[in-house]
Amino acid sequence: MRIQVLHVSDCPGAAVLTERLSSLLAGRPDVHLDRQVVTDDAQAVALGMSGSPTLLVDGVDPFAEPGRSPSMSCRLYRDADGRVSGSPSAAQLRRALAAAEN
Repeated sequence: MRIQVLHVSDCPGAAVLTERLSSLLAGRPDVHLDRQVVTDDAQAVALGMSGSPTLLVDGVDPFAEPGRSPSMSCRLYRDADGRVSGSPSAAQLRRALAAAEN
């Protein structure tokens, strides 16, 4: 499995997302985690970044929202309780990874 974190430089949500993923992926040599700084709108479009940070699992954004365009803007995620954060929760990430493995 290949996991990419696409983000703009100094994105606080990217650091949180990477930390949560690192914890979830500990002991998983079958998973390759890569972070990529996106520097302009053209690159965001080419990579499919719909806000910073964007998570791609084998090239697919498990948190994609219909109609959301590629963007360099900050991205917010809503958890099951409706709270807003700059990164998916650990529980949301576990579900996304499990779904990608099936």
